[in-house]
Amino acid sequence: MPKESPLASLDQFLAQYAHLATELHGEAMCARWGLPPEAFAESLRRSAEKRFGGAQPDPDAVEAYLKSLHHEDLALACACSEGIEQAWEFFIAHFRQNLRNAASAMLRGSGRADDARAEELADSLYAELYGVRSGADGRRKSLFEYFHGRSKLSTWLRAVLAQKQVDMFRTSGRTVSLEAEMEGEVPNELAGRTSSVPADPDRERYVGRFERALSTALANLSPRERMILACYYVDQLTLAEIGRLLREHESTVSRQVERMRGALREGVTHALRRETPASNGRPAEPALDVAQVELAFEYAVEDWPFDLSQALSASGPVADPSEE
Repeated sequence: MPKESPLASLDQFLAQYAHLATELHGEAMCARWGLPPEAFAESLRRSAEKRFGGAQPDPDAVEAYLKSLHHEDLALACACSEGIEQAWEFFIAHFRQNLRNAASAMLRGSGRADDARAEELADSLYAELYGVRSGADGRRKSLFEYFHGRSKLSTWLRAVLAQKQVDMFRTSGRTVSLEAEMEGEVPNELAGRTSSVPADPDRERYVGRFERALSTALANLSPRERMILACYYVDQLTLAEIGRLLREHESTVSRQVERMRGALREGVTHALRRETPASNGRPAEPALDVAQVELAFEYAVEDWPFDLSQALSASGPVADPSEE
């Protein structure tokens, strides 16, 4: 009988990762909201379970993933989900205007822009974020529970808002719950129609630009760096196993992986923030602004259509098309 994943329940998660959960609880400054350690640990567990599925994940991989999350944003979302009033007031004060600005920008693109509509679209999220609806067990269920900390909270909110816009402007007389869509529980008769309506008309373009920028950044790594990343992400070796191959301590390998991750993110961001000239039959593309770059990262993480094994096997540096 296969062994149950340590991510399957909070008790099993804490049995293996209690020390890490306590450490991250402090880093996330959960005390400012009065957020109990168990509640934050459950958010960490759900995020890891979403990332690794029902598999038996490598403990080093789980630890590296959890350390990579946006902890303060995850703590705020968790506190709001728990109904902590101070956290909710902070969220309204710091995110309400940003949501309205994002809604206004989306509506301009749809030809429906005006302040009242933008406020209506942005404010329509609050009931689902606060969680006024109850499940079968009578428990309040908040939309914040679907935030896993992989992106900034502001980026995730814009993605949710874009889907909400699709819901509001769908021509059909029937509507589909935002919560159901995020869970993949769209009714069969609407599944085809829903999948054909993108939450963001620029999503495919952003993902394409991200893929090209990432491929360029990966190809410009040294052969040794590509080998380390291939061992870690493609072959899924542990840091200790890679260290034995390189005759280095696993902590050294861990620092190298984190450094390369940071350099790759910086390189991709820099590429997306620059105008891309026309090349190979592809038209020139304007530079993306900060919000668009964040969306590109978010969409890429969600879709992830890339073949890392092929990208990491590149023979050497390639020229950045934006510098040609």
